Amino acid sequence: MVQSPPPRPLIRLAVRCRPDQADAVLAELLQLAPGGVEEESGADFVEYAIYGAPGELPDLGWVQAETAEGGIQVTSSEVPDDWADRWRDFHRPVTVRGRVVVRPSWAPPQVGDVIDVVVEPGQAFGTGAHPTTRMCLELLLELADAGDAHGSLCDLGTGSGVLAIAAAKLGWAPVFGVDSEQVAVSAACQNAAANAVSLELTRLNLREEPPPAAETIVANLTAPLLREVISRLRPLPGRLIVSGLLVREHDEVADSLTGAGLHESAHRTSGDWTAMLWVDRRSSP
Repeated sequence: MVQSPPPRPLIRLAVRCRPDQADAVLAELLQLAPGGVEEESGADFVEYAIYGAPGELPDLGWVQAETAEGGIQVTSSEVPDDWADRWRDFHRPVTVRGRVVVRPSWAPPQVGDVIDVVVEPGQAFGTGAHPTTRMCLELLLELADAGDAHGSLCDLGTGSGVLAIAAAKLGWAPVFGVDSEQVAVSAACQNAAANAVSLELTRLNLREEPPPAAETIVANLTAPLLREVISRLRPLPGRLIVSGLLVREHDEVADSLTGAGLHESAHRTSGDWTAMLWVDRRSSP
C-alpha cells in the first residue's frame, strides 16, 4: 500500500516595524506577495505576514540590511495544524456605517436594507477590514448620498474588487478595475460574479502605464505609486478618492493633487491612515 506523503508545513514569515516605516515595508512586500499580506498593529509597531510552504517564501534578509535606522525584525514560524480554522475566525464581516457589509464567502448573506458584498479572502488584497478600504467605502457612500453615484468609475489597484463591487451596487456604471497582478484580476472576476455585478477588469502596471480615464477614480495605493499615478492623470477625473496613505504623507500627496488641478473636498483619518476626496476645480462649486 502506497502511503500519501505527509502534508508540508505552512510557514508564517513576518516583518515587524515601527509605524513610520510601515508604508515602505508594505510597498516592498506587495511586490513579493501581490496576493496580499496579513496585518497586525499595536501602539508602537506594525507587523505584516505572508504564508507559504518551506522553500517557497522569499528571503527577507535584505529588509533588515537595507534599513540603516534599524527597528525592523524578520521572523518565521511554523503555523499550527488548525490554522485553516483559525484563519476563518480571523476574517469576519465588516460593516461600514451600517449600510455596507463586506463578508467572507462562508459568512451568511446579509438581510435588510444593506449593501451586501461577499469576497473570498486570501486570493487578493482587500477584505474591507483595513482602515484604508473602510474609509474609501465611506467616501463612496458620501458621494452616493450627494447624488454623485453615476457615470464611469475606475478602481486602481482593485485587488479582490471590494471597492469596485460596492461602487457598482451603489449605482456607478460602467465600473472598471485594474491591477498589476493576474491573480488579483482573476479573484476580482470571481468576486464580481458572486455578487452578480458587471465589472470590466484588466491587468495593468500603473508604474509604467497611465490609468484608464473615468469620471470617478478610486486609488487605494501606496504614496510612491499614487504620486506616479497623479502625474499621468489625463484627463482629470471629476472626483478622485485616494487612500493607502499614512497621515504624515497627506501634505506631500495633497501638494501633488493641487498641482494637478484638483481641489480637496473631504479628508478623514483612522489611526495612522488617511483618505481624501478630491474634485476637479472646474466642476466644484
